[in-house]
Amino acid sequence: MPFALYALTAGAFGIGVTEFVIMGLLLEVSTDLGVSIAMAGLLISGYALGVVAGAPVLTAMTGRWPRKAVLIGLMVIFTIGNAACALAPDYGFLMAARVLTAFAHGTFFGVGSVVATSLVAPDKRASAIAIMFTGLTVANILGVPFGTWLGQQFGWRSTFWAVALVGAIALAVIALLVPKDKAAAEAGDWRADLKAMGRRPVLLGLLTTVLGYAGVFAVFTYIAPALTQITGFAEGAVSPILLVFGGGLIVGNLIGGKLADRHLVKTVIGTLVTLAGVLGLMTFALHDRFAAVAFVGLLGAAAFATVAPLQMWVLSKAEGAGQSLASSFNIAAFNLGNALGAWVGGAVIDHGPGLGSIPLVAALITLAGLAVALLSIRLDQRPALACATAGNA
Repeated sequence: MPFALYALTAGAFGIGVTEFVIMGLLLEVSTDLGVSIAMAGLLISGYALGVVAGAPVLTAMTGRWPRKAVLIGLMVIFTIGNAACALAPDYGFLMAARVLTAFAHGTFFGVGSVVATSLVAPDKRASAIAIMFTGLTVANILGVPFGTWLGQQFGWRSTFWAVALVGAIALAVIALLVPKDKAAAEAGDWRADLKAMGRRPVLLGLLTTVLGYAGVFAVFTYIAPALTQITGFAEGAVSPILLVFGGGLIVGNLIGGKLADRHLVKTVIGTLVTLAGVLGLMTFALHDRFAAVAFVGLLGAAAFATVAPLQMWVLSKAEGAGQSLASSFNIAAFNLGNALGAWVGGAVIDHGPGLGSIPLVAALITLAGLAVALLSIRLDQRPALACATAGNA
């Protein structure tokens, strides 16, 4: 694999820390700012919606820029946004700063995915995407537990200062290692590319991503309260348990990429089935400490096993459309799923049936994503069947 892929991994690490670390600090943020846990959870939804809004817009606006310049500019936004989070005087300011930071997220992974696939042979593209997304998995196994511990010991603001420093370092690594590109990332008409995004196969692929991944964040957003209030762990045990989740992410991410390079459609279906099963069984696992820790790891593996396959699936359905735009739309779809999941989890807590039922509800959401994927496959097969029938006639 080209060394430039690991520069993209460095940027993904910084973004991964700021996206996920807030989940381990919901109790601290809610107490300090005087809001409920459900309100604090909406900081995750706000970030996700910022990705949804920013990804297609910024990708279209920067479509004719050199890719390296785009990536550097995005890391500048990311660093400034995290510094603003650390300085936030109230909940509203913190939400606005989180949304600003999120604007860098979708376009970075959208453009970065295209750069990654352009650096390798066609049969290695899903693996290249998986390597870039390894930055997210390492962020979870190292950055998020450390950030959670730092926030619990020195206040949640110290965590965002640390993330801003990570952003500055990632910016420098990208500037040094990512090769210069002479051409713009997209030479075509962004309006035509946007129109292509409205094709049925692409829309069904994006909807699969939204629903398939929403179940992950319905559970993971409230993992700290679940582990402390249901399983009975002390608050100090949350950080070590998140290490198990991060380990699962790394394993699942790499396996998902390898399998998708061999059998893309089968991998998409198989990973969604596995994720739904893990979510459903976690409803019961949370009542036993050993089982809860094991299923936190399994959740990480099942969740990230879907990422590279779903990303490649949407890219394959986009066909001749602008690849950066298609990739960014799917990153937006992942984060729309994040926002939906966090909102559903909060609604289950506030309006019933309660915190312990979130995993079961999450499994049903992921199964809805599986149903959309199966529908898409069936509709894709119809033209081929029609052609075969006409040929036999």
